[in-house]
Amino acid sequence: MSIEVKNISKRYGSQLALDNVSFSIKEGEIVGFLGPNGAGKSTMMKILTGYIQASEGEVFVNDLNLHISKNEAQKNIGYLPEHNPLYLDMYVKEYLLFNARIHKIPKSNIEKIIDKVGLTNESHKKISQLSKGYRQRVGLAASLLHNPNVVILDEPTTGLDPNQLLEIRNLIKEIGKEKTVLFSTHIMQEVEAVCDRVIIINKGKIIADELLKDLKENQEQLIEVEFDFKIEKQFIEKIPNLKIANNSYDTTWELTFSTKVDMRSAVFDFAKDNGLKTLKLNAKNKNLESLFRELTT
Repeated sequence: MSIEVKNISKRYGSQLALDNVSFSIKEGEIVGFLGPNGAGKSTMMKILTGYIQASEGEVFVNDLNLHISKNEAQKNIGYLPEHNPLYLDMYVKEYLLFNARIHKIPKSNIEKIIDKVGLTNESHKKISQLSKGYRQRVGLAASLLHNPNVVILDEPTTGLDPNQLLEIRNLIKEIGKEKTVLFSTHIMQEVEAVCDRVIIINKGKIIADELLKDLKENQEQLIEVEFDFKIEKQFIEKIPNLKIANNSYDTTWELTFSTKVDMRSAVFDFAKDNGLKTLKLNAKNKNLESLFRELTT
């Protein structure tokens, strides 16, 4: 396994940030790590990179115990933190040379990495002159300089415009062809476009661990309906094959059905039988965003 997390807990005083978390990631996987704010994502990332130590449990990177063999394990890890820590007054090449000296690696690696992450035309500039997207590329370049087997990215697409998002997404996919990638994000479309698998954490616990292909094959039916009058949940639960009823807003409901039969007619009949009008009735795919809301709400 490239990453193996065993029974990790982390306490900050009386607060339990991570509660007995376990998962493993195979070589060559691209895994999205999702969770609402305060769920424990960044804490887990910091533990995985050795930046902070867990209160309990063990982490292995390429079979090296991170607690016992920290320096050797960290040589296998490339890390881009949520707040990309760059020296803005440095030039791009100067900054990467600075990182290369820390890792004691040859200067020749710098040109290769600059080309790999698409920084060739910007490499002569000061980092302060770069856009947010190119600054992210500099951070990625620094994390890849020492040719790690495992790349950990914490919110790598935060604050990027749509074009920059697409560029970084494609770059992550390229990196994933050669390395194991774990990255956290709030953008579900990024995970669906890039990842092989998703792990969802909430309140310090793993609540879902799914292959994306399995998630797509096992999609449940999701119907969004808006009535002209607010009703109680116990009434709408009378609709057959209804698995979950979520009152998303006022008179609007998201209904999950455990059948592939189109249930819009059943919802329409329910409204008619109860003297309601349907102002909106849409069938939707139960995508990753729907699963995330369902599990974390």
